[in-house]
Amino acid sequence: MTRPQRVQIREVGPRDGFQNEPERIPTDDKVRLINALGRAGFTRIEVASFVRPDVIPQLADGVEVLERIEVPDETKLMVLVPNSKGLDNALKVRDKFHEVAIFVSASETHNKKNVNRTVDETMADNDVMAKRIVAEGLDCAAVIATSFGCPFEGKVDLTRVLDLAERFAEAGATEIGFGDTTGMCNPAYASEFFTAALERLPGVEVTAHFHNTRGQGLANAYAALEAGCASFESSFGELGGCPVPAGSTGNIATEDLVSMFHEMGVETGLDLPRVIDAAREAQSVLGRKLTSHSIVAGPIEWASGLR
Repeated sequence: MTRPQRVQIREVGPRDGFQNEPERIPTDDKVRLINALGRAGFTRIEVASFVRPDVIPQLADGVEVLERIEVPDETKLMVLVPNSKGLDNALKVRDKFHEVAIFVSASETHNKKNVNRTVDETMADNDVMAKRIVAEGLDCAAVIATSFGCPFEGKVDLTRVLDLAERFAEAGATEIGFGDTTGMCNPAYASEFFTAALERLPGVEVTAHFHNTRGQGLANAYAALEAGCASFESSFGELGGCPVPAGSTGNIATEDLVSMFHEMGVETGLDLPRVIDAAREAQSVLGRKLTSHSIVAGPIEWASGLR
């Protein structure tokens, strides 16, 4: 597979990142940070989740955030819904976003711990939701968590993951995201996995979502790129994680991913210094040091003739 020369990156920090913070981020700060991401050139941002506020209070202000943010017209906003009740609530403000993400864990144990349902129960609801989302004229994206391994069950069979992906596609999802939810993937398997996924899912946008729990996130992204993947998700400042189990750290840092791609000659359409500025602002808002490398080092500045 020829390496893609241009990729799409969805920024997931405002949802996947903010929901894992121990304290609620003030709405004003969320709006300011998302607006900064819009100015950095993102055409895809995951903004909110329609979950019960008692379960994830950090995202209880999702509707207000959607109503107040000001991003470029070409920026597609995504929301995540866990079930049909969440979709009902999201559709009350249907004009505020463009894409809806639905999800399942490939691991039975992780799915039960995460949403208190079996995989079959979750997928039955997802089949219904996907059709409703498409009928509303919205883009439907599906996410499969623990695609590369489960901390409770160990290895997750590749065929099982792709069978779930195919079912999502048949229900109407035009994008399938594969999540390394607790950072168990490695570059060799990422290459094998995305080669198989791209072959199995023609016409579907295949998206890589890696976590940096064990420091292999960028290497995995590189392997996915070499396998032909041209769609990625990441989080500014390396924010994020997974509440199940403890110790699952954040997504790969968007600014580190963009820096790597740009140095490889792969276009992203993003303004790297502005992405770094947004991550540094998030660091200031949170009042703690974030773990991305580019926040500290900044973009590479090559002296003339030395590259």
